[in-house]
Amino acid sequence: MAYLELLRNCRLSSSAVMIICLALGLCGCSAIDPQKAETSPVSHEIFDELLARHVDKQGYLDYEGVMTDRAKLRRYLTLITQNPPNDQQWSSSEKLAYWINLYNAFTIELVLDYYPVASIKDIGSSIQVPFVNTPWDIKMIEIDGKKYDLNNVEHNILRKIFDEPRIHFAINCASASCPKLRREAYRADIIDRQLHEQTIDFINDPERNDITTRPAQISKLFQWWKGDFTRDGTVREYINQYAAEPLEEGADIDYLEYDWSINKAGS
Repeated sequence: MAYLELLRNCRLSSSAVMIICLALGLCGCSAIDPQKAETSPVSHEIFDELLARHVDKQGYLDYEGVMTDRAKLRRYLTLITQNPPNDQQWSSSEKLAYWINLYNAFTIELVLDYYPVASIKDIGSSIQVPFVNTPWDIKMIEIDGKKYDLNNVEHNILRKIFDEPRIHFAINCASASCPKLRREAYRADIIDRQLHEQTIDFINDPERNDITTRPAQISKLFQWWKGDFTRDGTVREYINQYAAEPLEEGADIDYLEYDWSINKAGS
């Protein structure tokens, strides 16, 4: 989630940036797609119950509350890591719901491992090596004997396999400027509606985007992942599909500073 932010904070040549991106698998490497042929789609009911209980109306999480339910969270993590999708029994919608829920659930588990923290960016090695020792590189997800990190899930699965820019409004990086956590798990039968609602909510949330000002102030998500939003047009055109008040043609755009403080309920 934070690679481009880190790139901008480091004085590297464009060639060095490209080498790093290639090494990380962000510039065209084949997608990682762990599969297990005999599995069938799993229920996300446990995660659904946890989110309904511990996410407030503003989309922030009661981490202390989840800590008391951590055995239930870990039961869910075990369920999903032991039952990854496959192309035979799982539909595209079932796989998409699975990977979004897995990303969000493991992000919560990661924060709980180090809680309390002021920011998810405080998590990681005490010797910080850019692009290596970020929280998104911690190999905490084990599927069929292989270890994965959150970056693998976001960049090599969700962004590469699914042609779905709305995932950026569904996955949550445990930070104040991230899209809100939904108070329910994602489900294959309603995932299109869920993603549509998340996108409308994010784009029209004045704390995350203010498209009424001149210049407009929009989230850095639209800068970091511009390519995902501009496959069929401009960022302005993408935003206007969901905006209550459309961005004018030729409107100047600034990007808001990203608030990485933890998305803790009541803070």
